[in-house]
Amino acid sequence: MNKSWHLSRRSFLQGTGVALALPWMECMGQDASVKKAPKRLASVYFPFGVSLPSEKSEYADWNWFPEESEGTFRFRKSLESLEPLRDQITVLGSLSHPAGRKMGGHDTGDIFLTGASFRGADYRNGISLDQYISAYVGQQTRFGSLVMSSDGGVGEPTRATTLSFTAQGRPIPALSSPRQIFDRFFGAGDASSKAQRRKLQNTGSMLDLVLENSRSMKKRLGRQDQQKLEDYLASVRDIEQRVNRSTAWLDIPKPEIAEDAVNLAVDQSLPVEYMQAMYDLIFLAFQTDSTRVATYMLGQVAGATTIANAFPACLGLQGNWHGLAHGAGKGDGAEKLGRFDQLLTNQLSSFIQRLSETQEYDGSLLDNTLVFYGSSNSKTHNNSNYPLILAGGKSMGFKHNQFLKPGANVPLSNVFVTLLDAMGIPHEGFADSTGELSELRV
Repeated sequence: MNKSWHLSRRSFLQGTGVALALPWMECMGQDASVKKAPKRLASVYFPFGVSLPSEKSEYADWNWFPEESEGTFRFRKSLESLEPLRDQITVLGSLSHPAGRKMGGHDTGDIFLTGASFRGADYRNGISLDQYISAYVGQQTRFGSLVMSSDGGVGEPTRATTLSFTAQGRPIPALSSPRQIFDRFFGAGDASSKAQRRKLQNTGSMLDLVLENSRSMKKRLGRQDQQKLEDYLASVRDIEQRVNRSTAWLDIPKPEIAEDAVNLAVDQSLPVEYMQAMYDLIFLAFQTDSTRVATYMLGQVAGATTIANAFPACLGLQGNWHGLAHGAGKGDGAEKLGRFDQLLTNQLSSFIQRLSETQEYDGSLLDNTLVFYGSSNSKTHNNSNYPLILAGGKSMGFKHNQFLKPGANVPLSNVFVTLLDAMGIPHEGFADSTGELSELRV
């Protein structure tokens, strides 16, 4: 870079710090005579793995994975609430992200939906599965995606508090307040449509100036600074797209949802009620077709620095989530962690059950929704044999009532390309995928 030329960060960034509540929208019209249910994906992640005592242990029935016998399987205590939903559930074992096996046990949450590989000190994630799908279906709904976590925000590199990453591998801030999420998706807001339109027009004008000025600026920068500028401009273009969609949706009323449909007063100090509220918000967002893609990070792997780490206290368990996972191999530790695994599964089961009981066209909401649930550890710090569940998607050709173990050499991204194919999303593979996982579909 020419040292005689200096870029004023203040002047360059001025006016660009825009946070928009609504994504952009390109296509609003739909032929009312064509009744075709939308296809959706909800992805839910939890940290630190699960209870996995040996088959010879007195606590063997707290092993998270089902017990196999004579061509069938039995849900053990941790997953027993899934039994009534057996025909809508597939449990997956043996899978992992190959790149994750080379990472620290507290780093893999960042790549749960990306499958990316971090090389040395260069932290550069890839696009997450939800955002890849959103790029194709997000323009059909008011919101491109719903990104949530119990801790909120983005966290830090390799300790992200979000599952969602852009095409440039940048973390997308997660929402953590049920009230904030409800107001954004269903609230009327306190600004008039005219005022909102004027604000969006002003924002669009400022973004135009930034993009125009960047063309002459780029040639005056060194290679490293050019890459930084490209990353920044990608963010500007993301905002520009959101402005366009927000403007298109201004005259379309939001769905009318009664506030008592969700417990909006709850927070993370009441973990059970809080998790239920977050699942309720995903349900309502899908039911109203406000979005077709949602992620929820129940907790992340940073240990004692996170809010969700204290969740096991709701069962009267001593210590925290991280400590509970570390103690699972000692004494009655397998049962203690298993009880918390069971609580998490109960919340998931209630969500899946509600989707299955909600009529949509000639089937249920669950028939047109894929629910992907799991962790990037089997046991704490062990980055293989992820505990995973896939539910729903009957109308997309998925078959269930299975416990599949495709093998340790099969990358988890093969599941991702199977989901993409079923949803009709074009792709040339995803991350390190080698093909579909054919056992998942009819």
